[in-house]
Amino acid sequence: MILILGGTTEGRIAAKVADEAGKTYYYSTKGTMQEIVSRHGIRVTGGMDEDEMTACCQKNGIRLLVDAAHPFAVRLHATVAKVGELLHLPVIRLERVYPPRTDDIVWCEDYEDAVRKLEERGVDRLLALTGVQTIGKLKPFWERHDCRFRILERDESLSLTKEQGFDAGKLVFYHVGESERKLLEQLHPDAVLTKESGMSGGFSEKVEAAKELGIPVFAVKRPPLPSGFIVVTGEYGLRKKIEQYLPGFYELRSGYTTGACATAASKAALLALLQREEQQSVSFCIPDGEEMTLPVASTVIGDNWATACVVKDAGDDPDVTDGCSVFATVRFSDADKIRFLQGEGVGKVTLPGLGLEIGEPAINRVPRQMMTDELSKLYPKGLDVTISVTGGEKLASRTFNPKLGITGGISIIGTSGIVRPFSSEAFVDAIRREMEVACAIGTSRIIINSGAKSEKYVKREYPDLPPQAFIHYGNFIGETLKIAAELEVPSVTMGIMLGKAVKLAEGNLDTHSKKVVMNKAFLKQLAREAGCSPQATAVIDGITLARELWNLLSDDDAQLFFPLLLKRCMSHCASLLPEGKLNIFLIDEEGNIAYRI
Repeated sequence: MILILGGTTEGRIAAKVADEAGKTYYYSTKGTMQEIVSRHGIRVTGGMDEDEMTACCQKNGIRLLVDAAHPFAVRLHATVAKVGELLHLPVIRLERVYPPRTDDIVWCEDYEDAVRKLEERGVDRLLALTGVQTIGKLKPFWERHDCRFRILERDESLSLTKEQGFDAGKLVFYHVGESERKLLEQLHPDAVLTKESGMSGGFSEKVEAAKELGIPVFAVKRPPLPSGFIVVTGEYGLRKKIEQYLPGFYELRSGYTTGACATAASKAALLALLQREEQQSVSFCIPDGEEMTLPVASTVIGDNWATACVVKDAGDDPDVTDGCSVFATVRFSDADKIRFLQGEGVGKVTLPGLGLEIGEPAINRVPRQMMTDELSKLYPKGLDVTISVTGGEKLASRTFNPKLGITGGISIIGTSGIVRPFSSEAFVDAIRREMEVACAIGTSRIIINSGAKSEKYVKREYPDLPPQAFIHYGNFIGETLKIAAELEVPSVTMGIMLGKAVKLAEGNLDTHSKKVVMNKAFLKQLAREAGCSPQATAVIDGITLARELWNLLSDDDAQLFFPLLLKRCMSHCASLLPEGKLNIFLIDEEGNIAYRI
């Protein structure tokens, strides 16, 4: 069981990550005002001291603490640390992402230091963006100067303001979406005081608006966290740590993309080359800005080059590259940029449509950018980066690569850096890539099928189309048609077997068995609307699988039932392809196109 200490943007992220497991957890906030969407969380309200939190953990079988509270909640952080130590519980800290500290901001160690520096620099009119809890801490300043505080407009904040003796007429209320610059233009303060609240706290927006108007910014540094906290900076890192410290909470483990592994390997190789030392592990950022860490399996250092290897862990996703060794060789170059070269086991692009030049190694745009970002921070000159994958050429035959025109190996892919188990996102991304290639080679008709079986049957209708025109939608009928519409595909033919057709006819555009099952009540209603005999209803009542209808319905009932079924499928799909022509083929168990529309 997990206890999340929330009440912030990070708290909502933590709840979202915990909800993915479909299991119960606890979510604690000091007050009741914080909004939280939680499907499986049990809400706990009221600030807890050390004894109360200890009792809560013992009573509810808590085995993991997640501190997602505000960075300035010093007392809470200390309580969480003490409880974790007392009960021997790991504490994961979901920390905010902070922009680097710059010299054009006056940094203050605490509020006492802030008052001292404001006085030293002769600030008289101050706009404090530090929140209602800091009014008392800044009393030595506002008693002698003109000071405005921006706070949330709610009863508890107004009561606290009154308790601290501050003039309510000098309050400014925060409204979601308001312009920081507009507020500064209205008030014309001598300076702005804010907290180092990170990206989610709007720190950069406040600073940028003040800089544009030439207003000095004073910022109170975030307090240090207890030393025992395990720090992550986003949802993927949080899930990985929950998987590590609470095995079994998620039924399936997440993993890393080949792009993430290539990024880690290339950074490890460059560090080895620059430092002349073998690397044991390496930290790098995935596209959402989170810092992740992967072990380095091996390092070899030459005169002007180095090679590092990272072994891919795809988690519990059935990824053909799981366990593969991803190598990166980094070499100093006279070029003024980073060049990516094709190594053994990495494919070469031979068709347009992938966003890569023909002849280039099949390293997709996002992994290239990840590697470029990491390497250029360490060495802002020319580098040649060669990515290799052991056994990649053999593995490629089990992927979509041959149809995409990628020869000689696998692709280095991944848009998030993280592989979610049985990732629907990855499957839909693959559909998009295939369709983009088909469009790029000039295919005017795309044939979409649930899999190889239905594709084989429909191919007989279109023997002259190139293999790239045939795309598997799996269960993602709706997503596939939306992609076709985005790419302005003029004509789409969909082959569908009966099992998926009965789900689609009811309006289920994702036909995965985990999300939807055959609805006999719907089928019986459809049979009545089609004018089928009473015997058809009895047949439907007795079936276990939809495909049994092919043999059990009478010929007369079949001639009424299946056309209406197909018509219903079309009614749910046609609107997704408004500018294109759609045909649907209903395929029987012998591979015949039994009905078409």
